[in-house]
Amino acid sequence: MSLTLEKIRAAQARIAPYTVKTPLLRLAALDDFFGCRVWAKAECMQITGAFKLRGAFNKVLQLSPEELSRGVVAASSGNHGRGLSYAAKALGIPVTIVIPYTAPKIKVDNILALGAEVTQCSVSERFEVAARIAREKGAVTVPPFNDEEIMAGQGTVALEILEQAPGIEKIVVPVSGGGLIGGIATGVKALRSEVEVWGAEPAAAPRYSVSLKEGKPTKVTVEKSVADALVANTPGDVCFPYVAKNTDGFAAVTDEAILRAHKKLLFEGKLLAEFSSAIGLGGVLEGKIPVRPDENVCFVISGGSIAPEQLDRLKDVD
Repeated sequence: MSLTLEKIRAAQARIAPYTVKTPLLRLAALDDFFGCRVWAKAECMQITGAFKLRGAFNKVLQLSPEELSRGVVAASSGNHGRGLSYAAKALGIPVTIVIPYTAPKIKVDNILALGAEVTQCSVSERFEVAARIAREKGAVTVPPFNDEEIMAGQGTVALEILEQAPGIEKIVVPVSGGGLIGGIATGVKALRSEVEVWGAEPAAAPRYSVSLKEGKPTKVTVEKSVADALVANTPGDVCFPYVAKNTDGFAAVTDEAILRAHKKLLFEGKLLAEFSSAIGLGGVLEGKIPVRPDENVCFVISGGSIAPEQLDRLKDVD
């Protein structure tokens, strides 16, 4: 384990010219509903609409000229693919993204608009297909989460949160493979160990809830979920030790709670995000993430890639 606060700070300096410091919003209108003082780290306002741009740039900017000339390949549920495609376009290098058939059309279209080559397959095949394409093209694979340089880039979110709101007491992070929470938790615990870091993952894909009990990365069956950005079926083996060491708890959140939380975030908090980003708020609604009325809780709003037709899901939500 070599991910350190120093590496996260180095990543922050490296990616600064290519990313924005996203706002940390105080959403007081949500306090009574969620039972705490609600803050939102709006990564949905990052240049490509999600935190993934941070890790993608941190990884690619450390490749050699020879590696860059061969291009990059990634498997993605959507947001990493868009972030990497943006980075590749900025650096003038070829990029291929492997994305599952289940990804929303808006995510595929956003990647294509950046000039990437796109291959679609099933969720379970995406990493295998990406590895094959990388071999065929001689390209460099840029993982969506299971890489310390990716995690360092994502960990820059933690540095911003603690700078923007020093009074934050708990940070709640959407979780798939573990790159975002691994980076955030490592940075937070190095700077302010008393701040709690909680993960929220779909009940339809409880890979960390199961794996932490087992004490090792464990593959789970993934059911369909509105949280389409959180589809990994096992924790990254690189991410897992950092998550196990530095997090304070996990919640496996139902789709019903995610949609209820999303509706509140949109109509009362006035913040538009993708369904996956509301999962932490959903965990609080279900009582799976404990909060207090006077507690300052930061919810990482990880992405904003949502199409108008997806909002139809909210019509029948209380």
